[in-house]
Amino acid sequence: MPASQNPPEKMMFQLTLRRRGISDQAVLRTMEEIPRELFVEPADRGDAYRDSALGIACGQTISQPFVVAYMTEQLQLQKHHRVLEIGTGSGYQAAILSRLCGQVLSIERYRTLADSARARLAKLGCDNVEGMLGDGYDI
Repeated sequence: MPASQNPPEKMMFQLTLRRRGISDQAVLRTMEEIPRELFVEPADRGDAYRDSALGIACGQTISQPFVVAYMTEQLQLQKHHRVLEIGTGSGYQAAILSRLCGQVLSIERYRTLADSARARLAKLGCDNVEGMLGDGYDI
């Protein structure tokens, strides 16, 4: 379901993040701008803005929004920063990071996830994300 058709859920999504202590306006704005429904399985799109992890391909999960917001806020990112992400998954965290820093290198060990994340990120114009197929243990 497109974000524009889901305003009550998106408003509650933002309110929940604020109530749980997320205060960085850049992080909040980015969490609102990145359409989480594009990163979840089609059957879960109605729950995309619920504050819970959801299953994705290869037996993996997309982290709950609060966890994504909290981790991102803790990084205190600046535009000149470069970020290494181990475990691209659906690409949601990489998309969030891409709006807040200069460059993201994201490594995923499952080709299915890496390929679909690359396509999503390209569709969103996240040109500063480099997706790499590999195992984070080998770095």
